[in-house]
Amino acid sequence: MLSPQDQLTELVRTLETQQHVFATDPLLVTEKLQNEDGKPIQKLHRRASRIDSNGALARVLGKIDGRIKGIMIVMSVVWCISGFLGLFTLLQTNVVNFFYVLVCLLGFHTLMLVGWLLMTLINQGKHSSNWFASFVSPSYLIRGKDDVTQAAVDLYERQLQHSGMRWYLGRFSHQLWLATLTGMLFAIIFLLIVRQYSFSWESTLLSDQALIALTQVLGWLPNMVGFNVPDSTAIVQSRLVTDAMPLSVARQWAGLLIGSLLMYGIVPRAIAWVFCALMFRRKKMRLDIKQPYYQKILNFWQRQVVDADDFEAAPAPIAPKAAVSAGKKLVALLEYPSEQDRWWLAGLNTNSNGNVNNVENFGIIDDRDDMARLKTYLETHPVQVLLGIHKNALPDRGTLRKLDQIASHAKDGLIVQLLGEADLTDETLDFDLKENKNVRYQQWQTALSARKIGLVTARDS
Repeated sequence: MLSPQDQLTELVRTLETQQHVFATDPLLVTEKLQNEDGKPIQKLHRRASRIDSNGALARVLGKIDGRIKGIMIVMSVVWCISGFLGLFTLLQTNVVNFFYVLVCLLGFHTLMLVGWLLMTLINQGKHSSNWFASFVSPSYLIRGKDDVTQAAVDLYERQLQHSGMRWYLGRFSHQLWLATLTGMLFAIIFLLIVRQYSFSWESTLLSDQALIALTQVLGWLPNMVGFNVPDSTAIVQSRLVTDAMPLSVARQWAGLLIGSLLMYGIVPRAIAWVFCALMFRRKKMRLDIKQPYYQKILNFWQRQVVDADDFEAAPAPIAPKAAVSAGKKLVALLEYPSEQDRWWLAGLNTNSNGNVNNVENFGIIDDRDDMARLKTYLETHPVQVLLGIHKNALPDRGTLRKLDQIASHAKDGLIVQLLGEADLTDETLDFDLKENKNVRYQQWQTALSARKIGLVTARDS
């Protein structure tokens, strides 16, 4: 899995390529970060966090991550309870066959652990099938048709298919086994506290000497860490026991049972869990900043003047001067209202006493219905459109898309008037505020220049 910061950064990249409208304009954030210090990856993380200023993207990612981890926790709890109940059912008689109980405890577990080790050695460098990805597919965990949810689900699907996920799945598998063995350990300790057991051993095929030797071999490692295990006398006394045995001998067998579960079950499985966790960290999916999207941003941040004497800044794009036709005009505001009733007078070079009967005021264009109504009108009326855009409007993809649609339907052309730009010459303005206004003004100049749309502002009137 990517880190949370990498996930957010990659989600921003995916959505930006899909022309998603963010809470904060990516262009402004990218420009502000150009003069800030930090490593490239840190600045990309910072950029993603600022673009997601309302936390909407982070909440969707957190919801998916929380539900995946919730499933893993629930499964671990269920496995632990099943281990407890399984051993509780097995130890219902007062006299138990030690080797039978030990095989029930560790037999299948040992086979699975050895099998996992062999498969790990065989499949080195190979991509194993990912059953976990289909089991906990994010599309099953979260519902939503919006582009943010769909992009987040796709991001998690790609992470689950990454080759490094084999270690993530191995860690989860060992976690379930550890939960099961821990449940068994709790059951053994609980039953040994509240009941007195007698332990016996017997075999049809193996000789007594073979079982005695096997018991001594099993007891070597638990005895090394301090568990009290049966000696040779206790082993001989325990053959074919059918009644209560001395408490000191029973405690030796109980120590061997607990020690075996710990040393041959829980400890090897914990080592395997740690190994998978370390390998997953080593093979963990990381953000690929070599992609063209990230390289474009990083190259923009690295631009700097090497020699101020020899450096000549490229001229900033300037929108063409608006050519006002003599025909009928349609005036409209894009998304924001205007503080002036007849805001278009400056743009049309008229005054309040002039002839304004040739002007059709269309009002505010905001949603899809407004756009549909405007395009229907323009298809049947040859007019020149004067579009008033408020100084606070961002030239983002959504706004420029509306601008392109209006320009394509206006038979006599489209001109734009930026409202409120006269404030730029006000000496009382704060420096940072004035700088932001200049940046916004230049962004509109660039956008209109690329579209060859004429611009008229209060400066021109």
